[in-house]
Amino acid sequence: MSVEFHRGRLIDHVQLHVKDLAKSLAFYKAALGALGKGDIVHEGDGYFYADELFIDADASVKVLPVHIAFLAASQEEVQRFHRDALKAGGKDNGKPGPRDYHPGYYAAFVLDPDGNNIEATYHGPSTRSAPSVVFKPITPA
Repeated sequence: MSVEFHRGRLIDHVQLHVKDLAKSLAFYKAALGALGKGDIVHEGDGYFYADELFIDADASVKVLPVHIAFLAASQEEVQRFHRDALKAGGKDNGKPGPRDYHPGYYAAFVLDPDGNNIEATYHGPSTRSAPSVVFKPITPA
């Protein structure tokens, strides 16, 4: 399996430990699929990952809830995220709508099967110079 590394934002990766890998995989496939990112979910033996998000089921690690926000390309994607994440076992933690955090902030919140607060957020129309920068490992000659 070839892995591409993307650069251009602050976070290198986030790792979540979960209790039930199958439930979490179904949840994140649905949630990320609603954001048009379902194709970036890859499975391994005892883990799965999607871009910078790495998830495993490690019984030796205490599962502590965190908050992660995924970027959405539109308010409709935020609404789809909320709907599909709920259908995949999530619990409502904030219906889609404007938030007072700053002008144009539109978001929805869902608790994943382990109680992590997962958000989809849209900040209004914007452009990027590139979706990301791809770094590929150099193979010595």
